[in-house]
Amino acid sequence: MPLVAHNKLPSFNRLRGEGIKVLAPDAAKHQDIRELHIGLLNMMPDAALTATERQFFRLIGESNPIAQFYVHPFTLNELPRSEKTQRHIDQFYESFEQIKQQGLDALIITGANVIGSELDTQAFWEPLIEVADWAHENVTSTLCSCLATHAVLEFRYKQKRKPQAEKKWGVYPHCVTDKLHPLVADINTRFDVPHSRWNDVSRAQFDMAKLKVLAVGDTGCVHLATSEDGFRSVFFQGHPEYDTISLLKEYKREVLLFIEGHRKDYPPFPEYYFDMKSSAILREYKTRVITALEAGNEKNNIDIAEFPESLIIKFLDNTWHDTAGSVIGNWIGLVYQLTHSDRKKPFMDDIDIKNPLNMS
Repeated sequence: MPLVAHNKLPSFNRLRGEGIKVLAPDAAKHQDIRELHIGLLNMMPDAALTATERQFFRLIGESNPIAQFYVHPFTLNELPRSEKTQRHIDQFYESFEQIKQQGLDALIITGANVIGSELDTQAFWEPLIEVADWAHENVTSTLCSCLATHAVLEFRYKQKRKPQAEKKWGVYPHCVTDKLHPLVADINTRFDVPHSRWNDVSRAQFDMAKLKVLAVGDTGCVHLATSEDGFRSVFFQGHPEYDTISLLKEYKREVLLFIEGHRKDYPPFPEYYFDMKSSAILREYKTRVITALEAGNEKNNIDIAEFPESLIIKFLDNTWHDTAGSVIGNWIGLVYQLTHSDRKKPFMDDIDIKNPLNMS
């Protein structure tokens, strides 16, 4: 159902162009349907900030419940920003103080890029805990993505993520492990999810924290879980919000880092993402890059062809968006139900398990 463009955030126009229904505030006032206010704590770095906005706004706007969605983006002042990105934030984002004053029905916390594996040394650590703790007491449900999941698992459940020998990077198969939970009602029992991370919280750690695991990868890697009550906190370790081209953009950035001398080795392909044609094109490009760099070192004149992004895009498949939309739709539907309940019963007892999107 419709997003409401309650400010002039450019992402609203981009989403309109994709066919997502976006209402102007005046039009929204004449709609006799329930409002839901969802916060988006966007901690992504400058290069991914607006793309992440659109990804989560899109999933919310495509969800099924009969409601108008007011999405309130905000960020943390402790995250470093360029002047251009800070202007965008100053113009279109809200402050945490404003968020607290107006209240939210639900909150999404994105991932973030950090230096090293230690989270409690990051500048945003304490402010993030403040937001997450406030939401735990004042918001119906908080959905944590990737690094946000790792942070909450560490400070609330004392389960510290562990560095991996190799980056988990690509599109991986997963299966539902708890088919009765309403978050996974009517979704594919097997589905893909993109991952992009150097660190992991294991299944054993989720179990030690007494969290409910709902979906795991073929190697046992947990993707989807909830807090013990079943809904107040929802955890993603992957990136189901990713666009079809997101991993391509990440791969391109890593290649450019290699070309510019900021990465020692040429990046490997994201796993299970490129088809045979794309792989062949990219291997040929790698050969041309390395040849040009070697020639440039001799002649002090590097001439490298443009990254073949336009050739690759047409061969990319998206095998995760429908399932991601279904999970977010279920999540929003449950938020809707619980914001209508009297809360006199235990938290998840208010949910219609057989029909999680029941709007009655």
